[in-house]
This record gives sequence, C-alpha cells and structure tokens, in this order.
Amino acid sequence: MKLLIRYTILTITLSVYGCESETVSFQKQLDNEYGKYVETVTPENRKFYEAYNKALKLWDTPYGEVNIKTSYGNAHVIVSGPENGEAVVLLHGMNASSTMWYPNIGALAKHHRVYAIDYLLEPGKSELNGKVKNMEEIMGWHDEIFKKLKLKEFSIIGASRGGWLAVYIALQHKYAIKNMILLSPAQTFTPIPPGSGMLTNIIYTINPKRKKLRDVLETMSVNVDIIKQAYIDQYFIATEKASLNKFILQMTPYSDDELRSLTMPVLTLIGDHDIVNPKKSIEKAEELLPQSDTGVIENAGHFLSFDKADIVNARMLEFLNVNSAEPFL
Repeated sequence: MKLLIRYTILTITLSVYGCESETVSFQKQLDNEYGKYVETVTPENRKFYEAYNKALKLWDTPYGEVNIKTSYGNAHVIVSGPENGEAVVLLHGMNASSTMWYPNIGALAKHHRVYAIDYLLEPGKSELNGKVKNMEEIMGWHDEIFKKLKLKEFSIIGASRGGWLAVYIALQHKYAIKNMILLSPAQTFTPIPPGSGMLTNIIYTINPKRKKLRDVLETMSVNVDIIKQAYIDQYFIATEKASLNKFILQMTPYSDDELRSLTMPVLTLIGDHDIVNPKKSIEKAEELLPQSDTGVIENAGHFLSFDKADIVNARMLEFLNVNSAEPFL
C-alpha cells in the first residue's frame, strides 16, 4: 500500500514538473518570436497579478505569455497549442480574464493554436494607455493584435460578454472568421431577462463584498464547488478592481439583418439554468444564422464552460472538426 502511494505521488510530481518544464520551453519559443515577455508589476496591480498567476497554473497544458504593444496600450495574450494548428482566438467573459479557460484549454490546445486575449477595459494583464473613445477603437486594438500575431484567418470563441464582442469583430468583415462559438453570449440575440439572479449580480457589481461572492456565483453556476479556489480568488479581486465602462451600456442585441450576415458556421451553447440567455436566444440563432448549430447543456448555468466542461469541450471540438479544412479526429 505504501509503495502504491509513493508511486502515485511520484507520478503526479513528474507530471506537474513535466508540464512546467514544457511551459518554460514554450515561453522561450514565444520570446524568440514576439520579444521577451516581461511582466510589469506595480503596487497597484501586485495583488491581482499574484492571484492571476496562481490561477494560470490551473492550465493543464503548456502555455506562454505575450505582450503586444499597441496604440491603445499593452495587449496581453496567452498562447498554447501546436504552432501548426489552426488558429483559435478566445474572448473571455466580463471580469473573468483569460484564466477562465482553464477547464477548456487542454482540449482546445491539443490540435489548435490558441490565443487567449485579456480584454483591454477589464482587470487582466492588458493595460490601457489613455482612454478609448468608441467601439471602433476597441476594434482597432484587436486589429493590431491580430496583425502582430499574423492572424488573417481563424476561429473565434467568446463567452458571455466575449460572445457579444466576437460577433462585433465578425461583423467588421476585416478577417476571415472560419468558425464562431458563442458560449452563453450576453446581449447578443435577446436582452438579458430581469430576475432575482440578475438583481443579485447588479448589487454585487456596485458594491462587491467577499461574503456575497458565493451568492453571485450560485446565480451563474449550478455547481460552484467545481470551480477551483485559485480562480475564485482571482475573480473576486477582479470584481473589486473593475469599474463599469460606457461600452457595457452599448452592448445591445444585434439586429436580425446583422445576424443573417454572419455566414460562417456558428455554434451557440447555453445552459438550461442560464440567467443571461432564455431559450429564445437559441430560437433566434436557429432562425437567423445561415449556418447555425445550437445546444442547451443540461444541469449548467451561465458558467457552462465550468459546470459541464467535458460536454462543452466535446461539442466545441466536434464543431471545429466538422468545419475544419484539416479534420483532426
């Protein structure tokens, strides 16, 4: 029995060390391509960065970080997956940062080159220099990122607010968006329905308190205990640091004509306990999107990529594979 325990501990240790070693090697490759990654830590961001880095260790696949200098400030991108894999861009949910993808990144990065971007106007490692006047400048910031990363054709996955932003980017018709995956996209097909859950979130957003955090998470997830504590700690600090920006108010559902113009394959997934998207969102996606694939994930809330990671990962990979020029399964 003791021998078995020792063997198990040794196996886990070697696995963790191996992943860390591969991550170091991965980072060196990115440093050669994009310039050495240097993290700027100030007294103001130290606490958040420490929590961010701890949450980033939850990623179960090698990764590297890239700083991209833009006209609007630094863009922080986490890169993972094979260099020759088809490109996938990840856009996280509100105040979630790119570390939110830890339940999904291992599956996505197995065959794809994945680029997770920290949103410029929310807590993360991207840093705004000055002010952003309008959504056109937000798009300009993404333009510079895509250009630096040499992304002319890619798939895009957006969660919640990131889903709305993914659609906005696709509507600009500047890039060949091969496929789009929307995970409970906020304010995209229909307005967020009122209810006690949303009221809880609004009150918390105005005055975030740690003792109220679980109540908020329970409105978004059907199984809060499945979310890793390191991520919850970072998420709380992010909500403390966050401030509502005017662009949140500009997030209104897209018109029928705009949705009909999205000609790429689009997968839309929501949870059956989703307080952000009613089933009408799925109905509109099926009705208006020319190449629509949809699904309602059982026993999942708005945080469906946490609640049912295995199911969501399988649906995403199947969708990307079916619509890939080079199927991987």
